[in-house]
Order: sequence, then C-alpha cells, then structure tokens
Amino acid sequence: MVFLREGLCPGLTSDVMRALKAQHIRTVLDLVASDIEELAQQSSISYKTLVAVRRVLLAQYSAFPSNGADLYEELMNSTAILSTGNKNLDKLLDSGLYTGELTELTGGPGSGKTQICLGVAVNVSYELKQNVLYIDSSGGFTASRLLQMVKSRTDCIEEQMDALRRIEIVKVFDVFKMIDALQDLRKNFPNEVAGACAPLKVLIVDSIPAVIAPVLGSKHAEGLSLMTQIARELKSLAKDLSIAVLVTNHVTHDRSGGMKPALGRSWSYVPNVRVLLQHKDEARSVRSAKRIATLLKSSRQPIRISKDFDLEDCGFMEEHPTDTDAGS
Repeated sequence: MVFLREGLCPGLTSDVMRALKAQHIRTVLDLVASDIEELAQQSSISYKTLVAVRRVLLAQYSAFPSNGADLYEELMNSTAILSTGNKNLDKLLDSGLYTGELTELTGGPGSGKTQICLGVAVNVSYELKQNVLYIDSSGGFTASRLLQMVKSRTDCIEEQMDALRRIEIVKVFDVFKMIDALQDLRKNFPNEVAGACAPLKVLIVDSIPAVIAPVLGSKHAEGLSLMTQIARELKSLAKDLSIAVLVTNHVTHDRSGGMKPALGRSWSYVPNVRVLLQHKDEARSVRSAKRIATLLKSSRQPIRISKDFDLEDCGFMEEHPTDTDAGS
C-alpha cells in the first residue's frame, strides 16, 4: 500500500494533499478508486489536476496485463539455441539445445551418451566461445579424451587452451555432493558472470542415475525426495540462469522387452526433451560409430521421429573404446 505524500508525483502539492486528506483520501488506491468528478467538487481541487495526478500514479504503480504475443517475444529474446556440433542431432532437437530447458540423453552402455556430452562441451566452448560446467558422476570423463576432441577442431595451441579453460569439470559420486554442486552453481553464478568475459551457457550432468539409483528402493525411503530435489534444482537452474541443461540416463526393459528410460514415471516429467540413443547396426558392435537417435519427448517436434548420425561427427573417438569410454 502506497501512501500519498507531497512530491510523490507532479501535482501533489501541500495544498492538494490537505484537500485530499480532508476527503479521507490517503493512499494511491483511495485516489484511483474514487470518482474524480465528485472528488473535484467536494475538495475544490481542479478536475484537470486530479486527472493528471491519477494518470501519473496509475502509470507508476499499476500492474499492466501482458498479452500472449508480448510474453512470446520476451521468451524468444531470452532464449538461445546452442548447436550440439552434430547436424543430424541438431535437426532432431529443432536446431539444438535450448536455454531454459532440460534435455535428456538416454541409452544403454556404449550408446554414445558421454561422447555426445563431450562433443557438446567442446562445440559450445570452442565454436560458440561460451562456458560449460561438466559434472561427471559416472567416471566416464577423461581429460585426454577431451583434449583430443579439442585438437580435432584446431591446431592452434592457444585456441586449444582457451577452449579448455571455458570447460569446468566437477566430479561427484553421491547424491548429496550432487545437490551441493548444483546449489554452489546457483550461489556462485552472479560472481562468475561478473568476472567472466563469457557467461555459463551449458550445464552437463553425466549421469543422473549414477547418483540417484543407489538411494532409490525400499531401503532408502528418502530416495524419491532426493531425486525430486535434484530435479527441482536442475529445472530451476535452467530457467533462472537461462542455461541449457543436458543430462544422461540409463535404460531399462519394459514387459514387452522394449527399452525405456530409467528412473521411472516420476522422473519422466522432468526433461523437456528426451532422446533415446541406440546402435544402428544389428550386431551392435561397440567399435561402430553409427547410431540412431529417437525423439521420445518434445514440445516442438513430433515424437518417435528418428535420425541416423555418426558419433565421429561429435568429435574424436578412441580406436578401441570400452563400453564406458564409447559414451555409455
């Protein structure tokens, strides 16, 4: 509640204030809700003065409604689309990763999840010159592999070092340290933005079930609440900090023998976009880089559409990768 006082706006002189108080008009709401013509007659304040004061106060203190077009324009102005570095994957994702959203890559061991995460980190840091926070909870990250992927983009040592500096690696291997890492990001983000020439644009978590699965089940009654807390932190970070969040998930088998993302129905509502990664060849050779990506959830694209892609397009691949190193 805003009380009227002399000088609050042009026209509110001491004489006008005394006349308004005599009519029991003490707040902005009182003045706005009153009948201006009647008030002018009773208070001896000119009608023109009251209209002018009322118009200024309405402009200063009213909450004007927004229409859908204005909200959409605001959303588009605050949304960035970040390329993954893989053209076919970008097409499936409607041009790439969207800031303000959480995208999930789900698949079995060796399906390419880690490879894509590393490729996204390198593409955002080297090509887009933006900062990346990479949280490794599966042990799949190796510095040498990241360096080789950067080297595949440029031979310039200075450019390689600049790209690597823009990627921060955090290793966490339990759910409580994961929550601490996410809360630290929120707490330190304003300082990081102020001190960095390029702000954080992507948060990568590889993988979610590595820290959540051990606390789920009948022996851990708090498991579901911990998963909900991590989900809430990730969603709010994406929205509040205007960053793209990319996470990985495992798969389980349903009753018909098909594959479905792990962590159950409660987690299924968390990702804005969900992509299933599978080997393209029937032999499912670990050495093959051919993959199929299928869109399981999206608000922009038809679901169940698929795109073939090559993991080598995401960056350097080791000649003899293990299940984990191939992008489990």
